[in-house]
Amino acid sequence: MLVPDPKAVRTLLTRYASLKIAQAEREREETARELDDVSYTLCVMMGTNRLDDAIAKADALLVASGRMAGVAADPDGESGLSLAV
Repeated sequence: MLVPDPKAVRTLLTRYASLKIAQAEREREETARELDDVSYTLCVMMGTNRLDDAIAKADALLVASGRMAGVAADPDGESGLSLAV
């Protein structure tokens, strides 16, 4: 099974969230169409036919890819970054 690129998934989720906010603030036909397109693409990318399932799978993929990046960066689990920002 092919696994979507986490960067593409993150970009799509960010776009979805931005469109949901924009639509909640001011309903527009153009925003609604774009939201439908992004929702459909997210479902296809995650191999589901329900948006809730696609979002859950996308979140799980991003969590898993974050763990793998952390392991690859430092086998001790330390990123070298300070928690105080």
